[in-house]
Amino acid sequence: MKLPLIDGQGNATGEIDADDSVFGIEPNLAVVHQAVTAQRANARQGTHSTLDRSDVRQAAKKTGRQKGGGRARLGTPSSPTRIGGAVAHGPHPRSYRKRLPKRMRRLAIRSLLSQRAAEGGVLVTGPDVEFDAKTSSMSSLCQALGIERSALLVSDGVDDDLVRGTKNLPNVQAMPAQTLSSYLILTHDQLIMTEAAVRRCEALWAVDGGERSDENGQEDGDA
Repeated sequence: MKLPLIDGQGNATGEIDADDSVFGIEPNLAVVHQAVTAQRANARQGTHSTLDRSDVRQAAKKTGRQKGGGRARLGTPSSPTRIGGAVAHGPHPRSYRKRLPKRMRRLAIRSLLSQRAAEGGVLVTGPDVEFDAKTSSMSSLCQALGIERSALLVSDGVDDDLVRGTKNLPNVQAMPAQTLSSYLILTHDQLIMTEAAVRRCEALWAVDGGERSDENGQEDGDA
């Protein structure tokens, strides 16, 4: 797979070779759907809670007689039909966690990287491109690189200058390659990567050497 190499003005200066098993496979959209669904579900806290009739502190005496009052049968003040009463069939604390096998998570990331590469949405910055901690400098660089909607700026490891320079830019997010996830790739139109980040992705997710956790012992793409 060939990925375009660009300079600081957004001009193409050549191409680099990328591993076909990471950037050139046939996307498996079914696995991508499962991975994104699991990641979003795992991000939920599940702390929502409502009061049922036993939790509402109201008088337990029946409000009125059953018949002959000319009104509806009201029942106790804790009834769900009364103001200040309980909630019928309301949510209670629970876990939304979904477990997805490691191979499926990594296949989803490879599928999205391959899809973005096939669409021309993966650009590799050359050695002359330097990231600045100033927002104005990074804004000018993003315009020069042709970022029109949303983009991920991916580096090899945490780049403090890159993170600081892009944190106030809307729809632009900087992150290390080790923390890429299916959801983030799916929700951004472009991936601007350094060459070192491309090599890190190959080391993490290539079929021959990617069936292992990263150097920090974290499982990539999991939430």
